[in-house]
Amino acid sequence: MKTSEHDPNVAAQVGEYFDKASVIFDTFYDDQRSPLMRWVDRNFRHDMYERFERTFAAITPLDGKSVLDVGCGSGPFAVECARRGAKRVVGLDLAEGMLDLARQRAEKMGFGEVCTFVQGQFPDDIPQETFDHCIVMGVMDYIPDTAAFLRALADCTRRSAALSFPSNHWFRGPLRVVRYKLKRCPLWLYRTEQVAELMQANGFAKSQVNKIPGAGMDIVAIGEK
Repeated sequence: MKTSEHDPNVAAQVGEYFDKASVIFDTFYDDQRSPLMRWVDRNFRHDMYERFERTFAAITPLDGKSVLDVGCGSGPFAVECARRGAKRVVGLDLAEGMLDLARQRAEKMGFGEVCTFVQGQFPDDIPQETFDHCIVMGVMDYIPDTAAFLRALADCTRRSAALSFPSNHWFRGPLRVVRYKLKRCPLWLYRTEQVAELMQANGFAKSQVNKIPGAGMDIVAIGEK
């Protein structure tokens, strides 16, 4: 059963989980892990690479555009937006450990003035403005009220939004739910047709919804206003 969109207990549990996992998640995108873990990532977690490629295929070109990255983590998507010419990028995340890494990444790449990182929860803590594009990767797993979240996202999106949803695979889905319960982190899973219905019913005139091939892999949705 889904609880309120702004359930403080859910936000606190998710923030605590990602604060602890911040360094591990950061090394994923920079290929800093051991050779064995890089092999595991490429062969069993390729959905994370795939959603990166699909996102930028959908929102490029970014020259002069503004981007909101909800659940920005350590900043790989935000900094890539800046590298591709975005004039303003705002990253939002619950975990301060993630945001520290994101700021370091942006400064190292020379985009400290383009990228702003804010600790907080969507939509309460974002700037009162609209953005050309919004990115929501690895976030919908932890959102209790999907419809309210999507309506708020549509309200602050001028052009398009790219989102990932965790698929509810018959075998890997239940295992993931149990694993996250043991970590005291809430989790919600989706079906492809369910995502398409939610996007259409909550503010996006058109959407492309596709599941990344493989068992238990992500669903990527591109919503247009």
